[in-house]
Amino acid sequence: MASPKIVLLTFLLGLAGVAADGRRRLVSSAEDEPCMKMTLYWHDILYDGGNTANATSAAATNATALSTSNWKNGTFFGMLVVFDYPMTTEKALPVAGQEPDARGQGFYFYNKKDGYNGWFGFSIVFNSTAYKGTLNLVGADLMEEATRDLTVVGGTGDFFMARGVTTIRLDAYEGTT
Repeated sequence: MASPKIVLLTFLLGLAGVAADGRRRLVSSAEDEPCMKMTLYWHDILYDGGNTANATSAAATNATALSTSNWKNGTFFGMLVVFDYPMTTEKALPVAGQEPDARGQGFYFYNKKDGYNGWFGFSIVFNSTAYKGTLNLVGADLMEEATRDLTVVGGTGDFFMARGVTTIRLDAYEGTT
């Protein structure tokens, strides 16, 4: 059985706070200002051949021959994985019949021959009473780091023209695969 992973995403939209050159950025405090921080948990259950009902991701390609030729443990180099993750504001998966707060839909691929690194391209699709629209994210997942940043490159609906950074970190991991 594939192991479920829960990854914590923290979105920092609009890059409020201190600019790179040390100047303070002015941020509106109007009620209709978009949220500046949001925390979501994505639930990754990789398809293992027997968990069709529960799987949220699956390999679309196999790893290349380079993934095992240069490193004795293999690295999945070249493997492409597509996903449709339920995303929640709580750590637990939604119970049967309960809709998730959002869905993460996209892909990642492993792109390092001698270790584990990935590259993500995905949208977070919101269709709830709290939010409607999408956030679009891209970037490198340097898996050996405790936290990794992805770029928010746009959005629709409540997140129209969003830009900023999202920080991801592994919150929980179960199993050996």
